[in-house]
Amino acid sequence: MRQDIPVDLGARSYVVRIGPGLLAEAGAQIAPLLARPRVAILTDENVAGLHLPALERALAAQGIDAAALVLPAGEETKGWPCLQRSLDWLLARKVERRDIVIALGGGVIGDLAGFAAAILRRGVRFVQVPTSLLAQVDSSVGGKTGINAAAGKNLIGAFHQPSLVLADTDVLATLPPRDFLAGYGEVAKYGLLGDAAFFEWLEANGPALAASDGALRMQAVATSVTMKAAIVARDETEEGERALLNLGHTFCHALEAATGYGDRLLHGEGVAIGCALAFDLSARMGLCPQEDPGRVRAHLRAMGMRADLGDIPGDLPDAEALVGLMAQDKKVRDGRLRLILARGIGRAFVAEDVPPPLIAQVLRDAAAEPRRS
Repeated sequence: MRQDIPVDLGARSYVVRIGPGLLAEAGAQIAPLLARPRVAILTDENVAGLHLPALERALAAQGIDAAALVLPAGEETKGWPCLQRSLDWLLARKVERRDIVIALGGGVIGDLAGFAAAILRRGVRFVQVPTSLLAQVDSSVGGKTGINAAAGKNLIGAFHQPSLVLADTDVLATLPPRDFLAGYGEVAKYGLLGDAAFFEWLEANGPALAASDGALRMQAVATSVTMKAAIVARDETEEGERALLNLGHTFCHALEAATGYGDRLLHGEGVAIGCALAFDLSARMGLCPQEDPGRVRAHLRAMGMRADLGDIPGDLPDAEALVGLMAQDKKVRDGRLRLILARGIGRAFVAEDVPPPLIAQVLRDAAAEPRRS
């Protein structure tokens, strides 16, 4: 079973195709987009070992010449050195504006490859072939591309929409459990920000979904992508409603900076903890029911996920320092910190100028909880 979800953006519209077995059909799916039968693939060492041969076979079956650059795995790849390496390689391959760059991998590769495509020759087309749950439900859709800077995450980038997204749900079976659950943090986010019924569905079906139920996984991916595609179509460049997709992310990005963008905290884990903190803050401000933060954490715990600051191994900066890191977030406007808060599960909104001392107190209280890692 397959599902096509359109992202309606006028001349830049495209389809997110979701379902099992798509990697083996990638050549047939991509061939109609090509001006000439050649592509350039950007991937990482982990994904290359698992999925690059299958992609190359699928392309070769359609007579498409493919070359691949295999980059190191990990968040550190999403920076200037690997961007420069990718651009030099694409130029050496004589990639033209009508050609296609394929991003085969998770969020790091998708963001990096998309940004390289955005700035190469002032814009080359690209196709997303996301191999992680996080990438399938979030980062491969919507055209946000970029790299990290020393000052913070995703501060250098561009909006550059893909020509096609191929989300093969079969490849999710190759993910380590921790990576799958990190991606699930983004899935839960969709229910928390705008669909209480979906969050209830996740509460009922999340454990079976995590245990490799393919039909449930496809439903979760399709529901998440449908929500994101609708929001992106209404607000492509995050002037308003699209900011809701950043629920949990301002806390998350600060925590990622504090932990060095490494294995101490994966992005989706930071999103999950950030969502819990956003509900803590919302309840503290009297915006949402007092039981909502506990319900959010109960579900994350039932899934075996990190849900608190105490779940992050090692020491963290103090609350004031974390608030300082949050001030580097892209959602800061006119020097004022904007956060995504909630009036209840499924009812997120953009909160302007939340008092930093109150944010610091929420972080201070969270840090005082007993450590679990």
